[in-house]
Amino acid sequence: MLKDFIRPDDGLTKEDRKVATAQLQNRLTAQQQLIRNAKLPVIVLIEGWAAAGKGSLINDLISEIDPRFSSVFSADSALKEADRYPFLFPFFSAVPEEGKLLFMDSGWLESSVRALMCGDIGKKEFRRRIVSVNSFERQLRDSGYIVLKLFLNISQETQQERLRKLCDDDDTSWRVTADDLWQNEDYAGFRKAYDEFMSETQEITPWHILDSSKRNLVKYDAFRLLTEAIDAGVAVGKFRGKPFEADFAMSESVSLADADLSAQLDEETYSDELKRLQKRISHLHNIIYRERIPIVICYEGWDAAGKGGNIRRLAYPLDPRGFDIYPVSSPEPREKSRHYLWRFWTRLPRTGHVAIFDRSWYGRVLVERVEGLCADADWMRAYNEINEFERDLTEWGAVVLKFWIHIDQQTQFARFKERQSNPEKQWKISDEDWRNRLKWPQYEEAVAEMFEKTSTEYAPWHIIESNDKLYARIKVLRIVVEAMEKAIEEKKG
Repeated sequence: MLKDFIRPDDGLTKEDRKVATAQLQNRLTAQQQLIRNAKLPVIVLIEGWAAAGKGSLINDLISEIDPRFSSVFSADSALKEADRYPFLFPFFSAVPEEGKLLFMDSGWLESSVRALMCGDIGKKEFRRRIVSVNSFERQLRDSGYIVLKLFLNISQETQQERLRKLCDDDDTSWRVTADDLWQNEDYAGFRKAYDEFMSETQEITPWHILDSSKRNLVKYDAFRLLTEAIDAGVAVGKFRGKPFEADFAMSESVSLADADLSAQLDEETYSDELKRLQKRISHLHNIIYRERIPIVICYEGWDAAGKGGNIRRLAYPLDPRGFDIYPVSSPEPREKSRHYLWRFWTRLPRTGHVAIFDRSWYGRVLVERVEGLCADADWMRAYNEINEFERDLTEWGAVVLKFWIHIDQQTQFARFKERQSNPEKQWKISDEDWRNRLKWPQYEEAVAEMFEKTSTEYAPWHIIESNDKLYARIKVLRIVVEAMEKAIEEKKG
């Protein structure tokens, strides 16, 4: 791609191009209102060689844009803060709200190529990142994002000249790093890695290579491509991707019908096991922290199934400095205006920490599906998007545990009535809980399909029979202990 790149001759003189660029700049200013009205989020990824002028181009692009509706992402600073998170974490965290623009000063291309060339990752991880990027870009496109990817290209000689000029000036020498100089020395090696990554991430959202040898050229081309992309997006409206088939390693099927809801524990056995397992979890948490193994635990289940009490027994032995619990309810406006996985990407634990989600990303295929809160195509597409999300987590090294806390309808009814009659528990019951109960068959159907399509080998579902809450709590703790021990053994092995 880069080796053979030659900018096509557009027939414009330098003066003509200057006039056209000013017109395009005015057009971009006017488009701000269009994307706000259409609720279109826009991401402009600007990659390229060191000293190719990425910063200058971003300054040009944002010069007339209302700062309330745009932001700039700096890969250098974001990546320094994200070294204990999954590869996609800083990029997913940065996605803008509907109607806003994000300009990225480097991103997933540069971070991956530089990591490969420095030896921080191997070829296998490089290829895995390509798979993750394609999933990420497709998820953005399918949920209505406009993504424009630009690569600023300069020759080795031009780069060398610019780097030397920067180094010779005391005011700019700080901008040149040892890695930049090394990139120029191994220009051919970097170009090969750039080409591989770009050619393999071209299908979902294409790359646009820009000649950055002259500022007037790159400025004109960038404004033209951005305004064209926005015009096309506004003309089509917010794009919604269709459901698609993907190949994931699935676990043995689980079914609510197979759950033994008669399972129970006596108080004495429960008390002994609770102490033993909590003591074991407390010990294992120290090792998990030292070995930097992240753990993500997801709780779903019927209303009044006992999720809260179950979570309390799990969290009690954990070091409070090393875990977070996230109760998930209806998305706030800033969450609803982004990709639905955004609020979960931004709550992931650091390596060595534990994140417990009371409700989770599965709301897309449960409550949002049953209550009609999203389009059919959105929840049907979500099964594979969730599998991709969890695959990224496990390949990062996370333990992903998913619990469905299960009760029958009679038990739920009895617990609802008990909550309603107990002043200390009335806050736990609402009219919405009673309405949801009437839709038990629809939720049961949604749960069955969720199990079928998202119980993978790397993140299987566990059905936790909770007619007896004591039994349910011990079953969860046993699964957590087993998973922690297995993760520690694999990390040390």
